[in-house]
Amino acid sequence: MGAIRTRKAAVSRRRFLQGSVAVAGLSLLAGCSIQSPQVQAPPRVPLVAMLAGVAAPTPRVEAVQRGLRELGYVEGQNVAFDYRYADGKEERLPELAAEVVALNPQVIVTINSAAIRPAKSATTTIPIVMVADNADPVAVGYIASLAHPGGNVTGLTGLSPAVTQKRLQLLKETVTGVSRVGMLRNPASQDRDVLWSETESAARTLGLELRALDVRTADDLEGAFDLATREQIQAMVVVRDPLVTTNRQRIADLAARHRVPAMYASPEFVAVGGLMTYGSDTLEMYQRTAVYVDKILRGAKPADLPVEQAEHFEFTINLKAANGLGLSIPQSVLLRATEVIH
Repeated sequence: MGAIRTRKAAVSRRRFLQGSVAVAGLSLLAGCSIQSPQVQAPPRVPLVAMLAGVAAPTPRVEAVQRGLRELGYVEGQNVAFDYRYADGKEERLPELAAEVVALNPQVIVTINSAAIRPAKSATTTIPIVMVADNADPVAVGYIASLAHPGGNVTGLTGLSPAVTQKRLQLLKETVTGVSRVGMLRNPASQDRDVLWSETESAARTLGLELRALDVRTADDLEGAFDLATREQIQAMVVVRDPLVTTNRQRIADLAARHRVPAMYASPEFVAVGGLMTYGSDTLEMYQRTAVYVDKILRGAKPADLPVEQAEHFEFTINLKAANGLGLSIPQSVLLRATEVIH
């Protein structure tokens, strides 16, 4: 009997040990191979921020988007956008630039020259793609040179001393006998000193007397045109900035009322009744920024991307505006226009 109990006890201990090993094995399997797989977060869609000095909507932002679509970028799929508009209040741009930088976008595209300096001041690391269509980017220090920009800013430029002189030359040829020209400008707008000095130089070369007509707010516009009348200003060049661009309809109306022929920097002004414009194809340049954005998103550094100079220039004349001013456009000037609005 004792031997039988001993064998039974041995069998029981053996079964107990086998069961324990089995349970331990299941535990190890549960811990190693039946664990839930880790869920990986989807890759972040690149964020392209747009910093604009003007109000929305603006054809320039649409031109950037159009260029990116042509390169295969679809919003919400492989690119996302953030927009910040200063609504013509240039003093708001530094604050908006700081908000943009806090989002840590892959690229910042500046809409209007006035947005370049605030963006550059807000970050030295996030790539910035600019269109310097109202300031010489080398002269004002945005970049080191056109061929080797250095730093984190690159893009396109459409302004040069030759363009500034061409505007005054066309205005002189259009307004017979003109000798005194006013320059409507916002002296508070950053990086415009070079443009003023270039315009002064061009005026001297052409034998014209140049007078500054300063506006710092929209309320100053009426006074500037009243001053132009008192000073016997015979024609005017209008320097574009967020304040002026936002109030382009009012400026065109004031020029018509005061019968002052004016040369503008972009077709936006002629579209609302301005007389004439000469300058680079602005929308083409903004659409071209998409090429820079694409290269940067693929790993290129702004410092290594040469700044392009505008190749196409537009000279648009609004004959309806000329008739309202009692101005007869010389045939020699009309023949050089790329577009004539009747």
